[in-house]
Amino acid sequence: MEKLTFESLNVRAALVPLRRPIVAKVGQFTDWPLILIDVQTKEGIVGRSYLEPYIKDSVKYIAPALHDMAEQFKGRTIHPADMYREIIGSLHLIGRQGVSVITAAGLDMALWDAMAKAANMPLANILGGSTGPIRTYNTNGLWLLPFDELAKEADELVNEGGFKAIKMRLGRPRLKDDIKAIEIVREAVGDDIHLMVDFNQGQTIQEAITRLHGLDDQEMYWFEEPIVFDTYAQNAQLTREIKTPISIGENIYGPRSFLEAIQANAADLYMPDLMRIGGVTGWMSAAAIAGAANAPLSSHLYPEVSAHLLKASESADWLEYRDWGNPLVKEPFEIKDGMAIVPDRIGNGLDWDEDAVKQYQYF
Repeated sequence: MEKLTFESLNVRAALVPLRRPIVAKVGQFTDWPLILIDVQTKEGIVGRSYLEPYIKDSVKYIAPALHDMAEQFKGRTIHPADMYREIIGSLHLIGRQGVSVITAAGLDMALWDAMAKAANMPLANILGGSTGPIRTYNTNGLWLLPFDELAKEADELVNEGGFKAIKMRLGRPRLKDDIKAIEIVREAVGDDIHLMVDFNQGQTIQEAITRLHGLDDQEMYWFEEPIVFDTYAQNAQLTREIKTPISIGENIYGPRSFLEAIQANAADLYMPDLMRIGGVTGWMSAAAIAGAANAPLSSHLYPEVSAHLLKASESADWLEYRDWGNPLVKEPFEIKDGMAIVPDRIGNGLDWDEDAVKQYQYF
């Protein structure tokens, strides 16, 4: 494997229009911000990653933090695990939550991409996994839409890649409205399609107890984040009481907090987010914890990188597929019969469509 020397960092941000606007308890979005990260090495290899920070102007504080972190590695040989440990260890005084971990994650993903490229291997391979198909569900729509729009969109989501599973969002004002939404989607796609449902933390514990018991016979694959994610005791209560599996994880920062959730039996299923769990290094630590606990592990966003990591994770369950960043990527994922094909390309497979980046860039 070629030795790699950290030379410089390039950070840009692009705002991509969404084909289907997000309408959820967490807010409404018509455009999606992505922060593109390129690590340039002295040897000419470029490691790439991106962050999805939800808030457009967050690049104003994430970009300087990335450059500050990168400054300490200039001229040094790239060893992602060592560098991650050094970054996380330096965060004691400002905390291991929020922007500090997000920044470390973005840099870590790019370093691992560079390392895999230097080894002339796909990221999945260098982590001990394989490339090829992985089951995935389509998360590109079915927000809190009017009833008359649900059937058409549900059918579209299934047919975008022969998907066998799709996600819809619940949490309408009345329980009977959620039941009606499920009935409409079920009629449109049939009983053989798995339905994951996401409440986006929109319920209080009192509301969730009533709502989830009322939906417990609807044969949903999981109930995702019915209440605020880090109230682990209350999530554990729901996990004990509700037959349908409870899923959390996208908002957990770092493997230590992930371990706390596992120890609290806060959910049946978990779905880390690369930006918050700590990039590739943080994910693999969390995956080891999930594997030891026999807890099924799915992904949240970041499908290009998450797919490689799931292929190397003991308790891998589902890849969440979204196309929101596809316009910026030269070769987006290929989906066949509900399976994302993890490409046999070196690194994580990311390469930017520079014309599109130039079109959508705002920072």
